[in-house]
Amino acid sequence: MKINVAAPSYGTQKAFEIDDEKKLVHLHDLRISQDFDAGILGEQFKGYRFKIQGGSDKQGFPMRQGILTNSRVRLLLKRGTVGYQRHRGKKGERRRKSVRGAIVAHDIGLLNCIIVAEGPTPLEGVTDHSVPRKLGPKRANKIRKLFNLTKEDDVRNFVIRHKLPTKNGKTKTRAPKIQRLLTPITEERKRRKMAMLKKRWAKAREEREAYSHLRRRRRQLQYQRKRARILLRMAGLRKFELIELRKEKQKEERLEKIRIKKEEKEKAAAAAAKAKSKQKSGSKKEEPKKAAKPEPKKGAKPEPKKAEQAEKKSDKEPKKAAKPEAPTVEKKAEEKKPEAKKAPKAEPKAAKAKEQPKPKPKKK
Repeated sequence: MKINVAAPSYGTQKAFEIDDEKKLVHLHDLRISQDFDAGILGEQFKGYRFKIQGGSDKQGFPMRQGILTNSRVRLLLKRGTVGYQRHRGKKGERRRKSVRGAIVAHDIGLLNCIIVAEGPTPLEGVTDHSVPRKLGPKRANKIRKLFNLTKEDDVRNFVIRHKLPTKNGKTKTRAPKIQRLLTPITEERKRRKMAMLKKRWAKAREEREAYSHLRRRRRQLQYQRKRARILLRMAGLRKFELIELRKEKQKEERLEKIRIKKEEKEKAAAAAAKAKSKQKSGSKKEEPKKAAKPEPKKGAKPEPKKAEQAEKKSDKEPKKAAKPEAPTVEKKAEEKKPEAKKAPKAEPKAAKAKEQPKPKPKKK
């Protein structure tokens, strides 16, 4: 098994080949992110402590954190993660890939470790020398953090420069461009940008207020137009109602005039009829009516002899001057009909009974 040992503080790393199975047995059942005493691997690692960062099996499948097994499994992975390289897939694509579990076993071919604690003797090729960083940090805050600077210090004086060889044999240095560096120009740009934003916000606010005012005004005008239409319609209806009421009133007045005229005519006719009846009663006397002969009963035999004899006697007798008949009750009632309004006084029943003629007894 190969053990790749790295020292971040020195900037170095080295791979050590260990074939003794008795030493490697102590690593079995360890997981990723666990640390162990490196003295079990040999005398040269005595006093050091290593931390497992990852590894791969003998077929090259990488170990993946979180898979608590010492065998290989197939998982659905998204690109850019352990076991599925970013350039091999499309955006949002997932694939099923084989990955090794996070537990160390006999099938592991490579184990990646970092030095957590150093021993008394330096490791050859790892802790016996240091390799400076070729490229330093670019961000301003990271440079301040590296050199423990304050905000008042100028970060540009602490940029790490690296040397480049040239064709003439001269050396040339190059420094990275500092990111997020605050200079007077950048601050001025920031202020100008903020002023432009405020101006734009103020303009937008004014336009929004003007538009809202315009909308309110349009809504008011619309409401006023609608109200005016309703009022005009109501005024037209009211006018129509007034015209109808006037017509009804005129009709009632006309009918009242006609009724009054009719009553006057009726009164005049009644008065004329009364006067006429008075004149007639004073000048002429009405003849009395002949007594009606009683009708013979059904089944009764007629008496022609007596009737004929009576007619003959009447023919033989000389005609006398007809005396004026007394006014009967029926004629009096006919004369009093036009005077409907002036109700006559109620006569006693006894008087009425005397005036009516008694019916003659029927002959058997």
